[in-house]
Amino acid sequence: MLVASVMTLGIMGANAGEEVNVYSYRQTFLIEPMLSEFTKETGIKVNVKFAQKGMAEKVKQEGEYSPADVLLTVDISRLMELVNKDLVQPVDSITLKNNVPDQYRDSGDRWFALTTRARTVYSSRYRVGMLDESFDYMDLAKPKWKGKLCTRSGKHAYNVSLVSAIIANHGEVKAKTWLEGVKANLARKPQGNDRGQVKAISEGLCDLSLGNSYYLGKMLVDDEQKPWANSVYLNYIGQKSNGTHVNISGMAMAKYAPNRDNAQKLMEFLTSDVAQRLYADVNFEEPVKLGVKRSKLVASWGEYTADDLPLETIAENYTKAMKLLDEVKFDL
Repeated sequence: MLVASVMTLGIMGANAGEEVNVYSYRQTFLIEPMLSEFTKETGIKVNVKFAQKGMAEKVKQEGEYSPADVLLTVDISRLMELVNKDLVQPVDSITLKNNVPDQYRDSGDRWFALTTRARTVYSSRYRVGMLDESFDYMDLAKPKWKGKLCTRSGKHAYNVSLVSAIIANHGEVKAKTWLEGVKANLARKPQGNDRGQVKAISEGLCDLSLGNSYYLGKMLVDDEQKPWANSVYLNYIGQKSNGTHVNISGMAMAKYAPNRDNAQKLMEFLTSDVAQRLYADVNFEEPVKLGVKRSKLVASWGEYTADDLPLETIAENYTKAMKLLDEVKFDL
């Protein structure tokens, strides 16, 4: 459901009367610092509609009368949904091409990453310790971890992206065998969210879990969840093979954007040094622009090499990934 007019930022300066409309899957508090800075620098008012789900359906329903200019979302699959439903338009911008590495943008200039987030493995600090640097995603299927692994639904976008990357790197046959092994190692039926898996580790229900890196930061600043975070290590795995799987938050320009020039200005601003630093500090994610430092907390988790698969390649394997998850009855 799309919630109308959750946030309208103030307007100042010579551009009084100009505006840009944003539909966002990102929660308001996560993007407000960047949008406020944009308004401060340009005088362009930013109107935001926050959505928990249904963005593509809403934009499609509105058609050419949609007020949406910029679409902000998380996960490559949700960006590709917008592309596949013909709801976005290309943005030919040298600034965007310079700021966003090839791997993290569409070859047709229809979407661009804003931040990256690693799909890591959390390990029990007390029963397992830090995983060896040679540990790989494929190791999650080894019999030694039987009954010791927790994860959210295999069909959640974060896990489908990981399975898609496994297919791209190892082929469908090995990916299916891997999924069967991972399922056999589960301590319980897939459920909850990434933080819920860390909670399960802290309670002794399992020893390992899949989880996005930024959730560690979110737990560490939450009084209730901090003990969960302190019970685990975060492991950037795959460092001796393909690298750690990385997903993104990203943006696209709506097909019928009524304020196209302002939309492009906002998109370019969101990839600037100042906006990238703000993004990194607020949500414990990593800047997509090279040279912009991670927050001190995120940097303390260590350096790692990311899988260099283009996200377009990962997205191409989504249908195959969903098919394999059904075949092995992963969530049942």
